[in-house]
Amino acid sequence: MKRLLVIVMMVMLVLAATYVASGRLQTAPPKRGPEVLRLGSMIGTWKTDDGEKVTYEWFDGGFSVIGHVENSDKSTELRIVTYDPDAKDYTQYRVTSTGPGGTLGHMTVSGNTWRTQWDGTEDGKPAKYRFSIVEVTPTSSTAKLEVSVAGGPWTVTFETKAVKIK
Repeated sequence: MKRLLVIVMMVMLVLAATYVASGRLQTAPPKRGPEVLRLGSMIGTWKTDDGEKVTYEWFDGGFSVIGHVENSDKSTELRIVTYDPDAKDYTQYRVTSTGPGGTLGHMTVSGNTWRTQWDGTEDGKPAKYRFSIVEVTPTSSTAKLEVSVAGGPWTVTFETKAVKIK
């Protein structure tokens, strides 16, 4: 009986050591830094002047936001925005009802302006795109998409205004 008790205790010690060594034992949850808290300006339901309605909410744990989007053409999207501490920027992911989704790119924020830039093509020519959102007030913003085709001038291809409706 004594021998069985010693074996059971040894097994329990080995399991406990494995659990602690795996990093699963955590004394306190990680804290959200100011970059993560900055995502809070998105929280709420927004309506754009071109008919898009998007509701952003904190994802469980409070480190990312989830956006449920209803577009004017009745298509829908799911957006996820999160802060990447290694890259020191924000990453936005998108899943759509009209086709494949993916990464929308990396966003930076400076003051009240969020910016995203990416490469693509227009009519078979290389193009650069930049999208910006300016938080005018806590309940209103403007957004603009610009494109430069084959190194040419930047042209505004889309503009909208948004207001927070709740």
